[in-house]
Amino acid sequence: MEINQLTEQILKCAYKVHTAHGPGLLESAYEECLYYELKMSRLIVEKQKPMPLIYEEVKLDIGYRIDLLVENKVVLEIKAVDAFNDVHVAQVIPYLKLSKCKIGLLINFNVSSLKNGIRRLIN
Repeated sequence: MEINQLTEQILKCAYKVHTAHGPGLLESAYEECLYYELKMSRLIVEKQKPMPLIYEEVKLDIGYRIDLLVENKVVLEIKAVDAFNDVHVAQVIPYLKLSKCKIGLLINFNVSSLKNGIRRLIN
């Protein structure tokens, strides 16, 4: 599947979750719902995927976890915050580098309209 088709499918699932629940839930609830929708769409999804940091040829398991990794191509970082800030974007960049993925989606479900809660990031 082409990356744009994949991100389109991911966003369809995110909109479905947001339409069903709106803002106000915990991040973990949105993550579980989106995970379910992505699996129902027959996509390969890994939840809370551990990402080790390699430093001078040493693998360091220091607790980096990608919320959802879709088709081993797209990193999803789920938020339920008032608004994105620089630290949210900065959190996704290392995940893209560590996973060697080119595309990341930062999705904030705590908004009245989900279109205002989506940031596409490119590695």
